[in-house]
Amino acid sequence: MRFVTTKTTEQQGQSMVLKTRDLLTGQRTQAINALRGHLAEHGIVAPKGPQHLPRLEKAVAENGERLPPEVTGLCQIFFDLIAGLSARIDALTRQLRQIARQDDVARRLMTMPGIGPVTAVSIAVLAAPPEMFSKGRDFAAWIGLAPRQHSTGGKTRLGKISKMGQRDLRRLLIIGAMSAIQAAQKRGGAPDGSWLARMLARKPKMLVAVALANKMARMAWAIMAHGGVYETPANA
Repeated sequence: MRFVTTKTTEQQGQSMVLKTRDLLTGQRTQAINALRGHLAEHGIVAPKGPQHLPRLEKAVAENGERLPPEVTGLCQIFFDLIAGLSARIDALTRQLRQIARQDDVARRLMTMPGIGPVTAVSIAVLAAPPEMFSKGRDFAAWIGLAPRQHSTGGKTRLGKISKMGQRDLRRLLIIGAMSAIQAAQKRGGAPDGSWLARMLARKPKMLVAVALANKMARMAWAIMAHGGVYETPANA
């Protein structure tokens, strides 16, 4: 399913904010990974992610005497580059939070667990109009979160998700689903007997995240199509 919809001037501007933030985030990840790779050759290692960058800065400072001067100089270039990218990403994130507070659809979407300002604005701006879909499953399929169906011997089996459709929304919903799972686990686990608890008991976490993202896409469609906000199901 492919829909081409006309965006308002305001939506086009918001879409550019989203895409620019995504571009800068990718550039920051690329720079951090390159720096980690270079420093690993000199025995300095740190986990992935911008939150671990201070560890690399400290390690470079502590090992400055044994590192070639070219390495320490280039490391500073990387640190400055990453800091600049982070500042711009933070500024765009603040801008998206402001947009989310002012947009009715985004505000209602944020009542769902795992949906923050960036994902809410992304759905509000990038998703096709809800009236183009007859039900939430069609919307989830458009995003690429509906499992493929295979028929063998008269039986229908569900396979992997198609990974076709709106990949930006699919990625954000899966990240949001994983955040919701981690938040539930920090609280001591999902409620006994809930769908999430049953799934986590018998499926790998990533598989559960994809299934939860599918449910989130359906709920997002319902909120956009019928109004209202998210309400926690009794057996959630």
